[in-house]
Amino acid sequence: MSKILLGIFTLLFVLLIIPTLFGFRTVDAGERGVVMRFGATTGRVLEPGAHFITPFVEGLRTVTVRTMIYETTTEEKQKGSNADYKDYPVDTNTSDGQRVDIFYTVRFSIDPATTTKVVNEFGSEAGLMEKVVKTESRIWARNIPREYQASELYSGDGVVKVQLGIEEKLRPTFKQYGLILDSVGVREINFTDQYVQAIEAKQIEAVKIETEKNKAEQAKYRKEATIRDAEAEAEKQRIQSQTITATFLQKEWIQKWNGVLPTYMMGDNASTLIQLPK
Repeated sequence: MSKILLGIFTLLFVLLIIPTLFGFRTVDAGERGVVMRFGATTGRVLEPGAHFITPFVEGLRTVTVRTMIYETTTEEKQKGSNADYKDYPVDTNTSDGQRVDIFYTVRFSIDPATTTKVVNEFGSEAGLMEKVVKTESRIWARNIPREYQASELYSGDGVVKVQLGIEEKLRPTFKQYGLILDSVGVREINFTDQYVQAIEAKQIEAVKIETEKNKAEQAKYRKEATIRDAEAEAEKQRIQSQTITATFLQKEWIQKWNGVLPTYMMGDNASTLIQLPK
């Protein structure tokens, strides 16, 4: 009898307890669980926590709704990156034919209200990532820089314009597919070594030219200053010569006289000298 009861309890455990255990599912923080039944979505979305679904009939497909990062960088730097999705930089050309590599970052999240739509249209979060985030961002990262010349992207606000251009194109597309775009950041635009060397040589030459211009301007200023000083001195002497009178000369003579009378003075005849008595 005991063996029969043991067999009954064992059967009940197998038929009831084990399936019940298989029906428990846990959804982690930052995720949503989309309940599936025979491969189709049920419309039921589970919040973070413990839940029960019908064993062997229903399944669970989790979708991350926290902020994620898609980043393009070199293979070497990918090893140390904390981005959720890593990829290689985008290579493209500027409007004047210079080759450049675009390094950028996209911060985004999946709208929790659209998780069922994401599963229906893309099968999974990874599918959405591949077909929308990666594909769309790389298309615009390749096309937007083609609107600018290399010199605009090498210096100035060209990088910011490219960044804003990519973000402007992505935002409506992301919204259409249930994505929330946080930001797009163009971290770096790399040029070929030949172009960088040419730009640096041009900048050095520009500095030399500017230096020579400054020297020429300084020499011109010194020359003009010398001319002005000479003209001022000449004007001063001219004014003095016009103001010298007999009275002025007499006054000057008196101020400089040492008190000794002259030994000789001129007579009526300019050729006659008269000796004065001592």
